[in-house]
Amino acid sequence: MAIVSVGNTHTVSDSSGTTNYSAMAMVTTLFFIWGFCTVLNDALIPHLQSVFSLNYVEALLIQLAFFSSYFLFAQPSSKLIERFGYQRSMVIGLITMAVGALLFIPAAMTAVYGLFLGAQVVLAAGVTVLQVAANPYVTILGPPETASSRLNLTQAFNTLGDTVAPYIGSVLILGGVAEGAVRGNKLQGAALDASRVQQAASVKLPYMVLAGILIILALAIAIYKFPRVEVTRDFRPGGLGTERDSVWNHPHLYLGALAIFIYVGAEVSLGSVMGKFLADPSITGLPLVQAVKLVTFYWGGMMVGRFAGSALMQRMSPSNILVLCGFGAGAMVLCALLGTGHFAAVTILAVGLFNSIMFPTIFTLGVADLGTLTGRGSGLLVQGIVGGAAIPVLMGFFADRIGIHRSLFLPFLCYLFIIYYGWRGYRIKPNEAVEHIHAVS
Repeated sequence: MAIVSVGNTHTVSDSSGTTNYSAMAMVTTLFFIWGFCTVLNDALIPHLQSVFSLNYVEALLIQLAFFSSYFLFAQPSSKLIERFGYQRSMVIGLITMAVGALLFIPAAMTAVYGLFLGAQVVLAAGVTVLQVAANPYVTILGPPETASSRLNLTQAFNTLGDTVAPYIGSVLILGGVAEGAVRGNKLQGAALDASRVQQAASVKLPYMVLAGILIILALAIAIYKFPRVEVTRDFRPGGLGTERDSVWNHPHLYLGALAIFIYVGAEVSLGSVMGKFLADPSITGLPLVQAVKLVTFYWGGMMVGRFAGSALMQRMSPSNILVLCGFGAGAMVLCALLGTGHFAAVTILAVGLFNSIMFPTIFTLGVADLGTLTGRGSGLLVQGIVGGAAIPVLMGFFADRIGIHRSLFLPFLCYLFIIYYGWRGYRIKPNEAVEHIHAVS
């Protein structure tokens, strides 16, 4: 997913009113690369689960480590941009990601699970910096009236990275996992440690190549002559009124933050366990490598859905589309929960199509009519992404006790709340508007 800038800043461009396509092409590569890095975890999780004989809770600590970084580093990233500017912050984000990718090498050489988690935190910290810098920068590379269109286009490339990552990860990371796991289960002591090091070695090459690509991108961004922009503090009229208002006076905002927490948690949970779910004998019975390749269709559906949703929003209100997509996603999860075989496989993969518009739609509804509180509200919504850390671990808890199939009840409940938010939760109460007027008068 893509996030927007946090904090009380905005940008002013000296552009001539036309989109700088060269600069936009450079920044779009960043959207692709962080999408790829994020969803590569869908192949890494089942691999490490096999290498270290982890239960689902332990394996999904990968997502806890990754998505906690959004919560921890979102606000510091905005301060970094204020101090160093967009271009330097993008370079810092890419270098941080490269360091995180390189940390996977000693983690694989020693076969220590804790080192993999630490590498995830560093990698995700770089992703967070990159997101907070790149998203608002896209909006100032052309006319304000086409900013939304530019963001939708770049986010489509973000989803393209999501789409190809499971396939590439399954080829480079998951090869030979099943055989190695069988051998490893029969070993103990030093022999077991040696077997784990051998299996974990498949992680080194893809993350080494990834680090190289990130460093090359960092150099390209550093030497490219981006259009000059000015970063200013938000001194809009009435700005001081925020001291007498509060984000907690606006239920549509904090319910929106909860909706993002729940949505991101459901999306990440499904992507994380989908390979194992599809490989189950009662679903497809495919080898894990082949099952993870199918996860490509889950993320590919999100990419298709974003284009379709963008066109549909010109005819329907965002809240109604959110309700329809919530019903669609919930129905697909319920079918997968109650079904088996190829029917369950197809329906669980179809959830991605309905997920596509949820994050940007919830975000838009959450910050509606906040006025001078928009900056603070955006920060609260961004921090809701930490749901991608918490809910997958909770799903892993249920998967360990009632099985991965039955644990689908949790994302089903998540989509019920999304339906509620699109139906009632987004609505701005009349007294909110009155309170806001008094606050800024």
